[in-house]
Amino acid sequence: MPAPISDVETASAPSTAAGGERRPDPKLAGAVDTARAAAEEEAVIGTDPTGSPVLVMETNGEAVGEHVGVEYESEHAATHYFETTYRGYVGWRWAVTVATSGPDDPVTVSEVVLLPGPEALVAPEWLPWSERIRPGDLGAGDLLPSGQDDPRLAEGTLPGDDDPVTELAYEVGGGRQRVLSREGRLEAAERWESGEFGPDAETARLAPGPCGSCGFFLPLAGAMRAAFGVCANSVSPADGRVVHVEFGCGAHSEGEVDTSSTIPVAEVVYDDTSLDFESRDAK
Repeated sequence: MPAPISDVETASAPSTAAGGERRPDPKLAGAVDTARAAAEEEAVIGTDPTGSPVLVMETNGEAVGEHVGVEYESEHAATHYFETTYRGYVGWRWAVTVATSGPDDPVTVSEVVLLPGPEALVAPEWLPWSERIRPGDLGAGDLLPSGQDDPRLAEGTLPGDDDPVTELAYEVGGGRQRVLSREGRLEAAERWESGEFGPDAETARLAPGPCGSCGFFLPLAGAMRAAFGVCANSVSPADGRVVHVEFGCGAHSEGEVDTSSTIPVAEVVYDDTSLDFESRDAK
Protein backbone atom coordinates (compact mmCIF):
# COMPACT_ATOMS: atom_id res chain seq x y z
CA MET A 1 0.00 0.00 0.00
CA PRO A 2 1.15 3.60 -0.44
CA ALA A 3 3.11 5.21 2.36
CA PRO A 4 1.05 7.04 5.01
CA ILE A 5 0.72 10.78 4.66
CA SER A 6 2.63 12.67 7.34
CA ASP A 7 2.30 16.28 6.16
CA VAL A 8 -1.11 17.20 4.74
CA GLU A 9 -1.24 20.26 2.53
CA THR A 10 -4.07 22.72 3.06
CA ALA A 11 -4.30 24.09 -0.48
CA SER A 12 -7.62 23.47 -2.22
CA ALA A 13 -6.16 22.93 -5.68
CA PRO A 14 -3.73 20.19 -6.75
CA SER A 15 -0.12 21.22 -6.93
CA THR A 16 2.46 20.31 -9.53
CA ALA A 17 5.84 18.76 -8.72
CA ALA A 18 9.10 20.09 -10.10
CA GLY A 19 9.13 17.54 -12.90
CA GLY A 20 5.59 18.43 -14.03
CA GLU A 21 4.03 15.44 -12.28
CA ARG A 22 0.64 16.19 -10.70
CA ARG A 23 0.41 15.53 -6.95
CA PRO A 24 -2.71 14.24 -5.16
CA ASP A 25 -5.34 16.79 -4.28
CA PRO A 26 -4.72 17.82 -0.63
CA LYS A 27 -8.44 18.13 0.08
CA LEU A 28 -8.63 14.33 -0.03
CA ALA A 29 -6.52 14.13 3.12
CA GLY A 30 -8.62 16.84 4.73
CA ALA A 31 -11.91 14.98 4.24
CA VAL A 32 -11.72 13.34 7.67
CA ASP A 33 -15.26 14.28 8.69
CA THR A 34 -16.69 12.95 5.43
CA ALA A 35 -14.87 9.68 5.87
CA ARG A 36 -15.90 9.34 9.53
CA ALA A 37 -19.56 9.92 8.71
CA ALA A 38 -19.40 7.17 6.09
CA ALA A 39 -17.74 4.77 8.53
CA GLU A 40 -20.33 5.47 11.24
CA GLU A 41 -23.14 4.86 8.77
CA GLU A 42 -21.61 1.53 7.79
CA ALA A 43 -20.86 0.46 11.37
CA VAL A 44 -24.47 0.12 12.47
CA ILE A 45 -24.73 -0.77 16.15
CA GLY A 46 -26.10 -4.25 16.66
CA THR A 47 -24.77 -5.83 13.47
CA ASP A 48 -21.43 -7.26 12.54
CA PRO A 49 -19.03 -5.56 10.08
CA THR A 50 -20.54 -7.39 7.11
CA GLY A 51 -24.07 -6.28 7.91
CA SER A 52 -25.23 -9.68 9.09
CA PRO A 53 -27.76 -9.54 11.97
CA VAL A 54 -26.65 -12.97 13.22
CA LEU A 55 -23.71 -11.71 15.27
CA VAL A 56 -24.59 -8.88 17.62
CA MET A 57 -21.68 -6.59 18.38
CA GLU A 58 -21.45 -4.84 21.74
CA THR A 59 -19.92 -1.36 21.66
CA ASN A 60 -19.85 1.55 24.03
CA GLY A 61 -22.04 3.69 21.84
CA GLU A 62 -19.48 4.20 19.08
CA ALA A 63 -18.19 1.70 16.57
CA VAL A 64 -15.74 4.16 14.97
CA GLY A 65 -12.80 5.33 17.06
CA GLU A 66 -9.90 7.69 16.55
CA HIS A 67 -8.58 8.70 13.15
CA VAL A 68 -5.24 6.87 12.80
CA GLY A 69 -3.99 7.89 9.36
CA VAL A 70 -4.58 8.52 5.70
CA GLU A 71 -2.92 7.13 2.57
CA TYR A 72 -3.05 8.38 -1.00
CA GLU A 73 -4.19 5.68 -3.39
CA SER A 74 -3.75 7.82 -6.53
CA GLU A 75 -3.91 11.42 -7.69
CA HIS A 76 -7.68 11.46 -7.16
CA ALA A 77 -8.20 9.03 -4.25
CA ALA A 78 -7.12 8.54 -0.64
CA THR A 79 -8.03 6.16 2.18
CA HIS A 80 -8.71 7.27 5.76
CA TYR A 81 -8.28 4.82 8.65
CA PHE A 82 -10.23 4.83 11.92
CA GLU A 83 -9.99 2.56 14.95
CA THR A 84 -12.88 0.18 15.58
CA THR A 85 -14.42 -0.64 18.95
CA TYR A 86 -15.89 -3.95 17.84
CA ARG A 87 -15.08 -6.67 20.36
CA GLY A 88 -12.89 -9.37 18.87
CA TYR A 89 -11.48 -6.97 16.28
CA VAL A 90 -8.52 -5.59 18.23
CA GLY A 91 -6.10 -3.93 15.85
CA TRP A 92 -8.61 -3.73 12.98
CA ARG A 93 -9.44 -0.42 11.29
CA TRP A 94 -12.23 1.13 9.31
CA ALA A 95 -10.85 1.99 5.87
CA VAL A 96 -12.81 4.70 4.04
CA THR A 97 -11.71 5.54 0.50
CA VAL A 98 -12.65 8.99 -0.74
CA ALA A 99 -12.21 10.40 -4.23
CA THR A 100 -12.58 13.54 -6.28
CA SER A 101 -12.52 14.03 -10.04
CA GLY A 102 -11.01 17.51 -9.98
CA PRO A 103 -10.06 20.55 -7.92
CA ASP A 104 -13.51 22.07 -8.28
CA ASP A 105 -15.44 18.85 -7.61
CA PRO A 106 -16.55 17.62 -4.16
CA VAL A 107 -15.03 14.71 -2.29
CA THR A 108 -17.19 11.59 -2.41
CA VAL A 109 -16.99 8.25 -0.65
CA SER A 110 -16.00 5.27 -2.81
CA GLU A 111 -15.74 2.40 -0.31
CA VAL A 112 -16.02 1.59 3.38
CA VAL A 113 -14.52 -1.68 4.68
CA LEU A 114 -13.13 -3.12 7.91
CA LEU A 115 -9.52 -4.25 7.44
CA PRO A 116 -6.87 -5.74 9.74
CA GLY A 117 -4.14 -3.37 10.85
CA PRO A 118 -0.43 -4.19 11.20
CA GLU A 119 -0.92 -5.73 14.66
CA ALA A 120 -4.37 -7.24 14.15
CA LEU A 121 -5.14 -10.84 14.99
CA VAL A 122 -6.05 -12.58 11.74
CA ALA A 123 -6.61 -16.16 10.67
CA PRO A 124 -3.55 -18.00 9.32
CA GLU A 125 -3.15 -18.47 5.61
CA TRP A 126 -5.47 -21.20 4.39
CA LEU A 127 -3.92 -24.51 3.41
CA PRO A 128 -5.66 -27.52 1.84
CA TRP A 129 -6.24 -30.41 4.21
CA SER A 130 -3.58 -32.53 2.51
CA GLU A 131 -0.92 -29.98 3.50
CA ARG A 132 -2.20 -29.49 7.05
CA ILE A 133 -1.83 -33.14 8.07
CA ARG A 134 1.18 -33.78 10.29
CA PRO A 135 2.70 -37.01 11.65
CA GLY A 136 0.63 -38.20 14.60
CA ASP A 137 -2.61 -36.54 13.44
CA LEU A 138 -4.09 -39.76 12.08
CA GLY A 139 -6.13 -41.60 14.69
CA ALA A 140 -8.06 -44.87 14.82
CA GLY A 141 -10.80 -44.88 12.20
CA ASP A 142 -9.44 -41.82 10.34
CA LEU A 143 -8.99 -42.11 6.57
CA LEU A 144 -6.20 -40.39 4.68
CA PRO A 145 -6.30 -41.54 1.04
CA SER A 146 -3.39 -40.75 -1.28
CA GLY A 147 -4.17 -38.82 -4.44
CA GLN A 148 -3.86 -40.43 -7.83
CA ASP A 149 -1.10 -37.95 -8.69
CA ASP A 150 0.88 -38.44 -5.48
CA PRO A 151 4.53 -38.09 -6.58
CA ARG A 152 5.65 -40.45 -3.80
CA LEU A 153 3.97 -43.40 -5.54
CA ALA A 154 4.47 -45.11 -8.89
CA GLU A 155 2.64 -47.85 -10.75
CA GLY A 156 3.35 -51.25 -9.26
CA THR A 157 4.03 -52.75 -12.69
CA LEU A 158 6.88 -50.30 -13.34
CA PRO A 159 10.41 -51.14 -12.20
CA GLY A 160 11.78 -48.82 -9.56
CA ASP A 161 14.96 -48.69 -7.53
CA ASP A 162 14.17 -52.02 -5.89
CA ASP A 163 13.53 -54.35 -8.79
CA PRO A 164 15.15 -57.75 -8.24
CA VAL A 165 13.55 -60.49 -10.28
CA THR A 166 11.66 -61.94 -7.32
CA GLU A 167 10.18 -58.63 -6.24
CA LEU A 168 9.25 -57.59 -9.75
CA ALA A 169 7.58 -60.94 -10.39
CA TYR A 170 5.44 -60.41 -7.30
CA GLU A 171 4.42 -56.86 -8.20
CA VAL A 172 3.44 -57.61 -11.80
CA GLY A 173 -0.07 -58.99 -12.05
CA GLY A 174 -0.71 -60.01 -8.46
CA GLY A 175 1.03 -57.37 -6.37
CA ARG A 176 0.23 -53.85 -5.22
CA GLN A 177 -1.24 -51.35 -7.63
CA ARG A 178 1.31 -48.70 -6.64
CA VAL A 179 4.72 -48.75 -4.98
CA LEU A 180 7.12 -46.09 -3.75
CA SER A 181 8.56 -43.95 -6.52
CA ARG A 182 12.13 -42.66 -6.44
CA GLU A 183 10.86 -39.36 -5.07
CA GLY A 184 8.95 -41.17 -2.37
CA ARG A 185 12.05 -43.11 -1.32
CA LEU A 186 14.24 -40.02 -1.18
CA GLU A 187 11.61 -38.15 0.86
CA ALA A 188 11.38 -41.00 3.36
CA ALA A 189 15.16 -41.30 3.59
CA GLU A 190 15.58 -37.59 4.33
CA ARG A 191 12.84 -37.73 6.97
CA TRP A 192 14.32 -40.77 8.72
CA GLU A 193 17.90 -39.46 8.60
CA SER A 194 16.95 -36.15 10.22
CA GLY A 195 14.52 -37.74 12.68
CA GLU A 196 14.74 -39.05 16.22
CA PHE A 197 16.69 -42.15 15.18
CA GLY A 198 19.11 -40.51 12.76
CA PRO A 199 22.92 -40.29 13.02
CA ASP A 200 22.84 -36.81 14.59
CA ALA A 201 20.65 -37.76 17.58
CA GLU A 202 22.20 -37.27 21.02
CA THR A 203 21.58 -40.94 21.82
CA ALA A 204 23.68 -41.92 18.82
CA ARG A 205 26.58 -39.68 19.84
CA LEU A 206 26.75 -41.33 23.29
CA ALA A 207 26.25 -44.92 22.10
CA PRO A 208 29.03 -47.52 22.32
CA GLY A 209 28.57 -48.39 18.66
CA PRO A 210 26.38 -47.76 15.57
CA CYS A 211 23.31 -49.78 14.67
CA GLY A 212 25.04 -51.09 11.57
CA SER A 213 27.28 -53.25 13.77
CA CYS A 214 24.55 -54.32 16.20
CA GLY A 215 23.16 -57.85 16.21
CA PHE A 216 19.61 -56.55 16.74
CA PHE A 217 19.73 -54.51 13.50
CA LEU A 218 17.46 -55.82 10.70
CA PRO A 219 18.43 -54.15 7.37
CA LEU A 220 15.70 -53.01 5.01
CA ALA A 221 15.50 -54.52 1.56
CA GLY A 222 16.46 -52.93 -1.73
CA ALA A 223 17.95 -49.47 -2.12
CA MET A 224 17.29 -48.60 1.53
CA ARG A 225 19.42 -51.49 2.82
CA ALA A 226 22.68 -49.56 2.83
CA ALA A 227 21.37 -46.83 5.13
CA PHE A 228 18.37 -48.04 7.13
CA GLY A 229 17.00 -50.95 9.08
CA VAL A 230 14.66 -51.84 11.93
CA CYS A 231 15.68 -52.26 15.55
CA ALA A 232 14.64 -55.60 17.11
CA ASN A 233 15.93 -55.02 20.64
CA SER A 234 13.04 -54.92 23.10
CA VAL A 235 14.96 -52.79 25.60
CA SER A 236 16.10 -50.23 23.05
CA PRO A 237 14.26 -46.89 22.72
CA ALA A 238 14.16 -47.58 18.97
CA ASP A 239 12.56 -51.05 19.18
CA GLY A 240 10.38 -51.61 16.12
CA ARG A 241 11.41 -48.30 14.56
CA VAL A 242 13.34 -47.52 11.40
CA VAL A 243 16.88 -46.49 12.37
CA HIS A 244 19.86 -45.18 10.46
CA VAL A 245 22.91 -47.43 10.31
CA GLU A 246 24.87 -44.73 12.16
CA PHE A 247 22.31 -44.39 14.91
CA GLY A 248 23.06 -46.18 18.17
CA CYS A 249 21.96 -46.58 21.75
CA GLY A 250 23.19 -48.04 25.02
CA ALA A 251 21.59 -51.41 24.25
CA HIS A 252 24.10 -52.20 21.47
CA SER A 253 24.68 -55.95 21.26
CA GLU A 254 28.45 -55.56 21.45
CA GLY A 255 28.50 -52.97 24.19
CA GLU A 256 30.71 -53.91 27.12
CA VAL A 257 30.33 -52.95 30.75
CA ASP A 258 33.42 -52.60 32.91
CA THR A 259 32.94 -55.03 35.78
CA SER A 260 36.37 -54.58 37.35
CA SER A 261 36.73 -53.35 40.90
CA THR A 262 36.59 -49.63 41.44
CA ILE A 263 39.20 -49.99 44.24
CA PRO A 264 42.76 -49.68 42.85
CA VAL A 265 44.98 -52.67 43.64
CA ALA A 266 48.76 -52.50 43.32
CA GLU A 267 50.46 -55.03 41.10
CA VAL A 268 53.18 -55.79 43.75
CA VAL A 269 51.95 -56.68 47.24
CA TYR A 270 54.24 -56.70 50.27
CA ASP A 271 53.38 -58.90 53.25
CA ASP A 272 54.35 -56.98 56.35
CA THR A 273 52.73 -59.33 58.86
CA SER A 274 56.06 -61.07 59.58
CA LEU A 275 59.62 -59.77 59.76
CA ASP A 276 62.83 -61.53 58.85
CA PHE A 277 65.98 -60.22 60.55
CA GLU A 278 69.53 -61.33 60.98
CA SER A 279 71.52 -60.84 64.19
CA ARG A 280 74.89 -59.08 64.09
CA ASP A 281 76.41 -61.80 66.20
CA ALA A 282 75.77 -64.31 63.45
CA LYS A 283 78.67 -62.84 61.51
